Amino acid sequence: RRRTEASAHGGFSAPRLQRTEVVVHGSGSASTMSREEEAARHSHGFSQGGAMDIDQTCPTDLKGRPFDLPVDSEHKACKIKILSFAKPHMRAFHLSWMSFFCSFVSTFAAAPLIPIIREDLDLTQSEVANAGIAAVTGTIMCRIALGTICDVVGPRYGVCLLLLGATPAVYGMALADGPISFILCRFFIGFALSCFVATQFWSSVMFNGKIVGTANATTGGWGNLGGGVTQFLMPAVYAGMLKYGPPFKAWRLSFFVPGSLHILVGTAVLFLSQDLPDGQYSEVIKSGQMAKANGLKVFVQGCKNYRTWCLVLTYGFCFGVELTMLNIIAPYLFDQFSLRLDIAGILASCFGLMNLFARSLGGLASDIAAQKYGMRGRLWCLWTIQTAEGILCIIMGRLFMTLPGTLVIMIFFSTLVQMAEGATYAVTPYVSKRSLGVVSGFVGAGGSAGSSITQAIFFKGTSYPTYDGITYMGAMVIGVTQIAVLPIYFPMWGGMFKGPKEGVTEEDYYLQDFEEAEVKEGIANSVIKFAKEAASERAADNRPANKTPQGISEV
Repeated sequence: RRRTEASAHGGFSAPRLQRTEVVVHGSGSASTMSREEEAARHSHGFSQGGAMDIDQTCPTDLKGRPFDLPVDSEHKACKIKILSFAKPHMRAFHLSWMSFFCSFVSTFAAAPLIPIIREDLDLTQSEVANAGIAAVTGTIMCRIALGTICDVVGPRYGVCLLLLGATPAVYGMALADGPISFILCRFFIGFALSCFVATQFWSSVMFNGKIVGTANATTGGWGNLGGGVTQFLMPAVYAGMLKYGPPFKAWRLSFFVPGSLHILVGTAVLFLSQDLPDGQYSEVIKSGQMAKANGLKVFVQGCKNYRTWCLVLTYGFCFGVELTMLNIIAPYLFDQFSLRLDIAGILASCFGLMNLFARSLGGLASDIAAQKYGMRGRLWCLWTIQTAEGILCIIMGRLFMTLPGTLVIMIFFSTLVQMAEGATYAVTPYVSKRSLGVVSGFVGAGGSAGSSITQAIFFKGTSYPTYDGITYMGAMVIGVTQIAVLPIYFPMWGGMFKGPKEGVTEEDYYLQDFEEAEVKEGIANSVIKFAKEAASERAADNRPANKTPQGISEV
């Protein structure tokens, strides 16, 4: 075997090595192997055991730029470096949660100002409830559509479309003159909540399976944090705007703050980030490293997988519960305990502020459980957290006579809600590699649908008080969790009560989304590589020991 290497020197960035290798086969014939082909062959052999295969050379993207973080054979980052903003992994990490954060701030900006807005627009209790439902209903179909967009053209354009497209509706709140215009504005602003789908898709394609639960949970959690921040941010902005006009004008001016955030972050995503570790979607497809997705086939395969629908139900009663609470908690504290508007907003913000750490904690708990028990550990983790969430929801509803008791339980209840969200999206990336965006979109839409359902059933009208609605919602959470999580089963990894099916591999499972002709054409090559890495989801006693150290996070 003779090997020649040529490399160009100079400049700061390490050059992409072009290696040609002449291999003499037993028959005496010779073939040429590129660096990429050799890397793919090495990955095929080593990653079968599911170890985190970190490239020890100097891996680069399509333009020859070295990565700031250690990467695996798919060039997914193997560490999370929180204080870094380096392109592509950490740049995508931070811009994804920032975009979702902005969407949360704008979608729920009206909630803490409801006592002022309902007086100005002469809204009834039913109209206020309808506006809250509209805010989370508009995003349902939008999230499903965005999943397909992510699979076909990448997450960057999807985020920009949502943030910049919803900006006129945010500014339009200043012109609302009655129930209809107010409800319509909240409906269209809610479209921006679909940024969540792109956030989870982006993290899944940027970070290795060993830490994808933590990455997904952190970006999602910090984005959700906007729902807590807006509970005290908007009353504070409103108080500042009172210097420039009366109350009925000040609340309208307040919406220029979230509108400006949309423009700022949407522009940053468009010009400062990239879709994949190796480059933009169009560049990677043009290079031949990834096949152009067939939108219809991708959508159908995502819909056919029953695990998608199980997670839709699950997410509907963790994230859906969070959306519902963000809509009702400030008015509930204001009315039930006769608090001032600013105090009710500050206390209500505690529910959303748990996202600062709680959703990440759920993803981290799932990753830790998976280290020993694989996917079965992730499922048990999800079931335990969400069942406990339902129990605390019931307790919170029964403490309606005591403000301190309500607040203490609310904080623990919120923590479990966010943890369940993180644990759900630690499972989601493994349902279907080919239809990752579609699955993420449907699961995310399930959260919005769950909120619409719970608000319509428990908090619309005056059939019973809000605290009873909270109690009944907790009972529903427990029931749905049993129905949704228990049936989830992966043949190569097992489920909560049943082990894996003998002889079934990760490739068998993920390639069933492709026709034989597509596999021969190489359309499934990136999926095959993912399947090798996904072997890490086997139980520890069924996978070889890692040959490289793994890092969950690094500051």
